[in-house]
Amino acid sequence: MHADLSRATFRPERHYSAVLAQQGRVQLDADLNEQTAIQLHQARTLAADLIGRHGGPGGATGFRIEYVGGKHDIDTLYIHGGRYYVDGILCDADRPAPGVPVPDDGTEEPGSAETDAYWDYWNQPDGFRDPERPGDRLPSPAQSPFLVYLTVWERAVSAAEDPALREVALGAALPDTAARAKVVWQVLPLPLSALDIEDGEPDPATVRDAFDKWATARSAPGARLAARSERPEHADEDPCLVRPDARYRGPENQLYRVEVHTGGAAKDATFKWSRENGSVVFPVDELDGTWVRLATLGLDSKLDLEVGDLVEFTDTACASRLDALPLLRVEELDLPDRRVRLSAEPDPRVGRLPHLHPFLRRWDHREGPRRKGRTTSLKGGAVPVAEGEWLPLEDGVEVYFAKGGTYRTGDHWLIPARTATGGVEWAVDTARRPLLRVPAGIDRHFAPLALVTGEGSTADLRFAFAPLATQIPAADQAALDAEARAAREEEAAEAAPVDSRSQTTAAAESAAEGDE
Repeated sequence: MHADLSRATFRPERHYSAVLAQQGRVQLDADLNEQTAIQLHQARTLAADLIGRHGGPGGATGFRIEYVGGKHDIDTLYIHGGRYYVDGILCDADRPAPGVPVPDDGTEEPGSAETDAYWDYWNQPDGFRDPERPGDRLPSPAQSPFLVYLTVWERAVSAAEDPALREVALGAALPDTAARAKVVWQVLPLPLSALDIEDGEPDPATVRDAFDKWATARSAPGARLAARSERPEHADEDPCLVRPDARYRGPENQLYRVEVHTGGAAKDATFKWSRENGSVVFPVDELDGTWVRLATLGLDSKLDLEVGDLVEFTDTACASRLDALPLLRVEELDLPDRRVRLSAEPDPRVGRLPHLHPFLRRWDHREGPRRKGRTTSLKGGAVPVAEGEWLPLEDGVEVYFAKGGTYRTGDHWLIPARTATGGVEWAVDTARRPLLRVPAGIDRHFAPLALVTGEGSTADLRFAFAPLATQIPAADQAALDAEARAAREEEAAEAAPVDSRSQTTAAAESAAEGDE
């Protein structure tokens, strides 16, 4: 999650069930976030154990797929509403109805709020498919059947992407408050050749089994990283700034984020890093060639932009698609007008639509790390991956990529660095050697939806489950009725003596009145 966090402390292997606040203690963001992570882990694990890897509730099973082609200009898929669970994660395909504006003449227009109750392939909320982009068009089932599947993951959303998260009462100059974690779902096609299935009439069960193997391979982490802090040879000896014996030489606590930029094999992969977990972002108001006008330049010198910084010009669509865009260098700052000149024009598909909320994300690497007396040049603004050797980031922080890794865009590792210990928080073995770790994210989840063999010919690959609640059996109902009658009789018996005394008292009072 690209958010301004102190650290991420949730570890499922520790089996913590709750975070307990203590009186008079400091409250940290990590404690609250760990409690949320514990609850999510418990809820999703329970749902996955009961439902299985994927499934939807009977009568409300979402993501029914309908292929529409031939007589339309662009082939598409209709994604019908409902709910579906993938590895315990709830995905909601219901399409909200738009609001009804007040008409100019003061009379409402009936039916103006009506809309299709389904999404289509081109306008799904997190898909951002483009007919003009290579690879986004749907395959033709007339030439070869294809599979339609659902991919699910989570990402952080800040006020830079969703201005509604900002509380305007706090003032325009104040930063945003809490970020949000968003479930991103996308419906995508997959040729059967990717599943090693030959052309012909594929059996849905065979396709489902082949997809499960493909999904398992795609969701498994393919790279490992270790981190450490080593005192640089020419460390600053000024004890007023950093302890002389400190391995981590930074003056402040940081949460370093090492993130894969371009995926693939090690020879093609690149990475980028941030000392602020990639949370330093600047909403874009206007783009004019290489000049970008920002909504703000940051609150202080630590969280602003400087000439030489590398930035990622992106928007909601590219962030959801996990596109690896070239990183650009800040060449010039125009502070009075809040403008930044970049080293090149951004990708023409990015930042042209205001409703996609374009923004700059700052990364803190400058050039490739020095190795064996030479400096590695950047590739597309990112650092080339070098396996099997320690790579310096800054201030004594170093990372190590294990050999034989396969890298995926967006995968990342978090490295807390602390001035109190003069080191980084990273697991080590008994000999104090750093342990290799799989990425902290992104966790990808997949589920098959349909096998499209032609227009009007779609095999449903979804699963559905029935509600746990059922009608009470007749024998159990008879027992419950008997218990209810017994309870009523017991209540009547307990109330009878009181009623008898009341009647006796009333008769005595009537007799006394007669004697008078």
